Amino acid sequence: MKREDDFKTVITVNDAISAQMVAGMLNENGIPAAVFGADSTALVNVVGNIDVKVNAADYDAAMELINAPGEDVDEAEEETEGEDPDA
Repeated sequence: MKREDDFKTVITVNDAISAQMVAGMLNENGIPAAVFGADSTALVNVVGNIDVKVNAADYDAAMELINAPGEDVDEAEEETEGEDPDA
């Protein structure tokens, strides 16, 4: 059985939906993640401090994914602005 020291919190959020989204993104990228502080039977209605935790060994990789900048919509529009769509 794993001890609590084997897990590290990568983010604390105020709603269960956000926690599930982060945990899902990490899981999809090969980093096992779990939500702590929310009753799994009432995840949608929970509001408060909810932690997303990963194995201590996966902490750095998880933080890189969480902090990775997303593509900015304005930048994507700028890249295509001067292009001729009929070309």
